[in-house]
Amino acid sequence: MSRQNPQRANRRVGLKLAGVALGMFVFGYALVPLYDVFCDVTGLNGKTGRAEAKVSSTVDESRWVTVEFTGNSMNGLPWEFQSQQQTLRVHPGEVAVAYYEARNMATETITGQAVPSVAPNKAATYFKKIECFCFSQQQLKAGEQKVMPVRFVVSADLPKEVGTVTLSYAFFNADQVSAKKYGGSAPGISGHEHHSAHGTAAGG
Repeated sequence: MSRQNPQRANRRVGLKLAGVALGMFVFGYALVPLYDVFCDVTGLNGKTGRAEAKVSSTVDESRWVTVEFTGNSMNGLPWEFQSQQQTLRVHPGEVAVAYYEARNMATETITGQAVPSVAPNKAATYFKKIECFCFSQQQLKAGEQKVMPVRFVVSADLPKEVGTVTLSYAFFNADQVSAKKYGGSAPGISGHEHHSAHGTAAGG
């Protein structure tokens, strides 16, 4: 029986090790979107997701839930940002709309990205955004003011012990260079980014 060429055997071992390393590298990158999906499903860290295309028509008219609204512009974003209303009372299952407004105080065009969160954390999976300015980046020209709606529904399955839900937004400068110019930084923001409902973003 012929003996295997040592060089060929070493080459095969090297290729196998390279394949394993590549697989681990790809898996590491895959963990990020997989974690985002996990957050969407579980509502981990107060993350809120988009509502399904079809909103349930079940409305619990025997119950009221108070929704509170807060918002902050973070360091590096020279905007004034706030909610137009402090609270809304809604029936679980009904579609409601709230409004936020932002004004660019800079002398140049700035692009921002809002990151939402919900408190208490147990309510996050029951708070569904149908339409939201946080789904995409928002660009405001120098001095421009914009009113931005968020259309949402609190699921009728919200635990009975939860009577108040807080929706918060943290607005970040979407451009790293611009953010540094105004004394802040731009985190890696995507449509799936989230913050703790009790974190510095004051929101979500």
